[in-house]
Amino acid sequence: MIEQVLCIPSCDDALRRALTVAGVAPSVSSPELAATVTADDAEQRFAGAVINGTELALTEAMQLCRTLRGRAQSVGPILLVVRRNQLADLTFREDLFDDFVVTPFDTDELASRLRLRLRHAGNDRVGSRIDYDALSMNLETYQASIAGRILDLTYMEYELLRFLAGNPHRVFTRETLLNRVWGYEYYGGARTVDVHVRRLRAKLGEEYAYLLTTVRSVGYSFGGEPDGLA
Repeated sequence: MIEQVLCIPSCDDALRRALTVAGVAPSVSSPELAATVTADDAEQRFAGAVINGTELALTEAMQLCRTLRGRAQSVGPILLVVRRNQLADLTFREDLFDDFVVTPFDTDELASRLRLRLRHAGNDRVGSRIDYDALSMNLETYQASIAGRILDLTYMEYELLRFLAGNPHRVFTRETLLNRVWGYEYYGGARTVDVHVRRLRAKLGEEYAYLLTTVRSVGYSFGGEPDGLA
């Protein structure tokens, strides 16, 4: 079961992608429902929490952090998203949260910060799975399945799928994929990437082949409509 991170008051596309890269899933709670999930007697467990201070008054965001800190059932580390003009107001409130990022944030940076905090909190399960749509990948056992069907992948097919699925909606050139997946010492041509993508699509099946998107004259992305070049 993939770990859940509490997101208040919302989880936009950028934040959702960052959580996917971090290996966790969002559990969104509106401000109206926040009191329920943050109550002392609430039983639901969360690996951590992300408070989006850009959509709340900072005093409200700080109060949510304070409430989460006092919750009997721990929510783990708290990460705060703020605007640059809110930074000064964080002074003397550092005990209420564990880390923060300034918007607009880099997806990889937020994912790395959250993953590091979760692991420092003793959560070894974080980042051990990738779950996207019908695709599920166990990064510890090197197993992958689509809609419950086990995929018979070669090592490099698995590594390519893991890299792309771990960075959804980002476009990677063939050269970048060769370097990041095959390694800088690999001297094979870009056709190697095309061949492996074609094989992966065949193994995913016609229904899920759309997960691997070709960006004409550039490269490939995972998860459908891409955001831009990585």
